[in-house]
Amino acid sequence: MRPEERFEYSAITRRKPWKLPGGARVAVYTVVNVEEWAIDKPVAREYVTSPAGVVTIPNVPNWAWHEYGMRVGFWRLLDALSSRKLKASAAITARVCEGAGEPVARAMREAGWGFMGHGYQQAALHTVEDQREFIHKSFDILKKYTGKAPMGWLGPGLHETLDSLDYLAEAGFRFVCDWPMDEQPVEMRTRSHPVVAMPYNLELSDLPMMVVHQHESRVWFERVTAQFDRLYEEGATQPRVMSMSVHPYIMGVPHRIGHFEAAYDYMRQRKDVWFTTAEEIYDWFQDNPVH
Repeated sequence: MRPEERFEYSAITRRKPWKLPGGARVAVYTVVNVEEWAIDKPVAREYVTSPAGVVTIPNVPNWAWHEYGMRVGFWRLLDALSSRKLKASAAITARVCEGAGEPVARAMREAGWGFMGHGYQQAALHTVEDQREFIHKSFDILKKYTGKAPMGWLGPGLHETLDSLDYLAEAGFRFVCDWPMDEQPVEMRTRSHPVVAMPYNLELSDLPMMVVHQHESRVWFERVTAQFDRLYEEGATQPRVMSMSVHPYIMGVPHRIGHFEAAYDYMRQRKDVWFTTAEEIYDWFQDNPVH
């Protein structure tokens, strides 16, 4: 199906005011991306460019950059959120639950975080041999590991094919973060049951900001608080959803974690803000749809 077959155009200014729990103006949720990178394959992304632009296998410095996130950076993020009594939604490659990184998955499970599918391993859906099997395998592993069916999906790199939504719905996923086109949830049609496009902000993600666009660490705090202030203002008449997506090997480093903590402390000073997870937003939306 093409986009025009999935959903209709809707201007947010012409919708009836949406309702959030407790009359909140903004729903704020965090995505923590937890991945396993194979050292015998090209790495998902580079911070240190390979010599002469060639693809190197193994790519030791960049693989180790990611490994740092699992060994050190993740635990800073977990402490920053837990100490503020906040939960996150984890976009997790299912292989983490089976391999050396399982203690990270266990810590998130014990903290009550939501688990979202992020593929079986780090690979864009366009490149896997059997996309349907890849999606189903991810769903089944997460369901077995957590004891409940995962609701959400964030594709590696947010990329999908035109058929991906149908495979995701068939497997049992209920919402996706791969369609960052609105500030309220959008219901999309599939060949089986509807799937919701969860609001997701590309420009608050630490990967494009810090690695691709190479901003200074303080810019993340400035952009998050500016985004929050405007959504809070507009949310007085039409509530909004705000997402932040972070990676342990990027936001979990010593020179950025303070900005991460400061952003939450800033937002927590305001009333009428719902700090939640993507899963809880989906559940709320089912009983309180956007019209």
